[in-house]
Amino acid sequence: MALILSLTAGIASAKPHLRDVPEIDGTILAVGIADEIRKNCPDISARMLRAMSVVNGLKGRARALGYTDAEIDAYRKSDAEKARLKAKGAAYLKQAGVSPGEPATYCALGQAEIERGGQIGALLRMN
Repeated sequence: MALILSLTAGIASAKPHLRDVPEIDGTILAVGIADEIRKNCPDISARMLRAMSVVNGLKGRARALGYTDAEIDAYRKSDAEKARLKAKGAAYLKQAGVSPGEPATYCALGQAEIERGGQIGALLRMN
């Protein structure tokens, strides 16, 4: 009986992979999308201090959710996770009407994101 309780407790306390924590994964995706917009639109800059604060806050939030520094770093440095997030970001940009190599489309999306005031727009500013 003690073994069953021990196994049940272990299963109940199992954490999902960080990619499956929307608060973490979604915020990293937003930072990446904002970065793509600012790199491709000459009229938009990043709010670098805010972006750094958001990224640093994510590490603290992940720790508060019970993740170790090793788990956080493994997620953050994973080539597979970087590729997955890049693909999700590219899909978001495409769906939003962005055409690679056309700065005006990045600028239009960036301005819309700033006006909306969401997670992406909060990381950007018009020059």
